[in-house]
Amino acid sequence: MDDELNALRRSRMRWNTPLSEPHAELLLDRMALGDGHLVDLGCGWGELLLRAAARTPGLRATGVDTDVTGLERGRAAAAERGLAVDFAEADAATWDVPAERAFSIGSAHAFGSTKAALEALARVVLPSGRLLYGDGFWVASPNATAREIFGPDILTLPELLDAASAAGWRVLHFSTADQLEWDDFESTSRAAWEEWQAAHPDDPRAAEVREWLDRRLREYVRDYRGVLGFTYLVLAR
Repeated sequence: MDDELNALRRSRMRWNTPLSEPHAELLLDRMALGDGHLVDLGCGWGELLLRAAARTPGLRATGVDTDVTGLERGRAAAAERGLAVDFAEADAATWDVPAERAFSIGSAHAFGSTKAALEALARVVLPSGRLLYGDGFWVASPNATAREIFGPDILTLPELLDAASAAGWRVLHFSTADQLEWDDFESTSRAAWEEWQAAHPDDPRAAEVREWLDRRLREYVRDYRGVLGFTYLVLAR
């Protein structure tokens, strides 16, 4: 798929994770943000980072990602809202600038695995700092298709909490995405392309877009809805 359509696909999404507005506010509350440095590793377009900066005068905020399209969207949003948020094109896994607070949501793959992410992030967050870590986990035993989609490194929630403990983290808060958050996330991930293909039925790319949309909905409903969960952990060392 070309860059234009790839950029369009996420345009209806508030953030690239199953998360409601009230849930996001709760997580920001639990992070106890203040003066200091907040880094979002694997930020995408950094919507949660922007909201953290907007609610916390004096906070220095940095988003890190390799997705140029996402970074451009984040920079544009920061400029529109008058927020001094820096977006850096860099590999989250090799970022080594210490910070008092960090986000890493849905970015374990950038580090290689959940366990590797939790270990690497412990080297970024300063002692007495906090990390908001978001990751998928198996709620129920996955079928072969779900395992193929998400790979071999997804843990159960108890295993994920054990991995956090092994990396030296204490759990200050954990919550999980509910079904409405998941359904909204999946729906908004398809919405812009659904609108586009309805308006451009004769475009040469339309058949490929429709095939992706049909496959994504089918996989979600048949293979991982209610099977893959997502948790948000506020961690400290």
